Amino acid sequence: MRSKNLVFYTSLVISLGLIGIGVFLPKQLEKFSNGSLNFIYNNLGWFILGSVFIFFVFCMYIGLSKFGHIRLGDDTDRPEYKTATWIGMLFSASIGISLVFWGVAEPVSYYINPPFGKASSEESSKLAMQLVYLHWGVSAWACYALVGVSLAFFQFRKKLPSSLSSVFYPIIGEKIRGPIGKGIDVIVILSIVIGIATSLGFGTLQVNSGLNFLWGLPINVSVQTFIIVVVSVIYVASTVSGLQGAMKHLSNLNMFLAFALLAFVLFLGPTQTIFKVFFQGVGDYVQNFVGMSFRTEPYSDSKGTWIASWTLFYFGWWIAWAPLVGSFVARISKGRTIKEFMMGAVFIPVLGSFFWFAVMGGSAIHLIQNMGETALATAVSTDVTSALFKFFDYFPMATFLSILAMALVLIFFITSANSAVFVLGMFSENGNPNPSHIIKIIWGIIIAAISVVLIMTGGLAGLQSALVATAVPLAILMLIMCYSTYKGLKAEMHLMKENQNKKTDKKVTVAEKKAL
Repeated sequence: MRSKNLVFYTSLVISLGLIGIGVFLPKQLEKFSNGSLNFIYNNLGWFILGSVFIFFVFCMYIGLSKFGHIRLGDDTDRPEYKTATWIGMLFSASIGISLVFWGVAEPVSYYINPPFGKASSEESSKLAMQLVYLHWGVSAWACYALVGVSLAFFQFRKKLPSSLSSVFYPIIGEKIRGPIGKGIDVIVILSIVIGIATSLGFGTLQVNSGLNFLWGLPINVSVQTFIIVVVSVIYVASTVSGLQGAMKHLSNLNMFLAFALLAFVLFLGPTQTIFKVFFQGVGDYVQNFVGMSFRTEPYSDSKGTWIASWTLFYFGWWIAWAPLVGSFVARISKGRTIKEFMMGAVFIPVLGSFFWFAVMGGSAIHLIQNMGETALATAVSTDVTSALFKFFDYFPMATFLSILAMALVLIFFITSANSAVFVLGMFSENGNPNPSHIIKIIWGIIIAAISVVLIMTGGLAGLQSALVATAVPLAILMLIMCYSTYKGLKAEMHLMKENQNKKTDKKVTVAEKKAL
């Protein structure tokens, strides 16, 4: 086994082991999956919640402190993308399979089953948007921004390999190229594999539900496996066929379709109510942010289960996705100052997500609470994968909207998986910016296989448990990353000060010579 491929082979063996257990010991994996989420909540839920809050505080500190003036690159570097383009790319990173999947289902779920207070009431409708904004707010993007700013600093400013192990250079030095660094990269790769496989699984369940809703296609593992295979063939082929330009245009088309869908519901739905929901939700979220971020409900077993199933699931999801999204955000942010980076990467995508949920979720709750359409609430409580399609039944051209939504999910599948496969190949080859096709193909197949296994062994519960389990070791790495990045930034400030003093001394010397 060649040393340069050690990360790839180790990650591949572990991934194949997970697939093998799912195929040959499905009941054992399902049992482990069902028990892991409760175990982590009972023992480590506080750790995950606390870690995410620390990530947010750290991002705000380095963005607003003296470190904020440090440029992610050389002092002479300037941003590769104009600010408007950069903001658009950040915003696009916040819209994906997850927003389409949960846009209606999540707010309605909280409305009919809140963690406290009276269900299906005005109180629970307000609480629903608060909780949605907590799960999709600055906490999520702080995870991404932490990884993004750390990787961008060490990659572009310190000229280290574009691998997450490089972030730990101030602590372990050249050992980032040895077993310790490779071990870090293995953990990161596995988190990306589980994260993208989970999103692929959620999207597959929703597409299968849409096909059943529209044309009566059965909802079963066989159909879901077929969907995954078809999508996987497309995204694997796109990574090796030189169609990256076409993929970019496809991604842009998807953004256009997403905005078109949003505008359709906004203007044909309860427009005034939607804007009220948006502003009310943002205000309640800001007011209650700290309390909600630390809510663990230690004296209530039933509400603890709610938090485990929702809040911990989401925070685990953001942590698991942090290496992938953070790498993307780092790649497009070269030349920006840390302050610019933090203000843009933490807050701008959040506003886009908030508005999406105000339009989709706010409209759905309005239909139930104010218009008496309780059948929609029943549909959501019965099957969250069908929520969006049942919601479209209350609008003109419902079939067209459902087909459009499925097209969005499928294209998000392809574009997200395409990026993930590229990043996996890059990390597998020790930060190689142009990974080999064979490694990208292998990871594409592995992602598809794990998605099938997770669906076979536990459905939504299996997907949730896998994500949260992956988040624990990665959260530990990210906490260490905070210290390592702080140490690197502090050393950089000292170096910048020394260079400035040398320049000043040189100017003084030149001035003295001229005076003589």
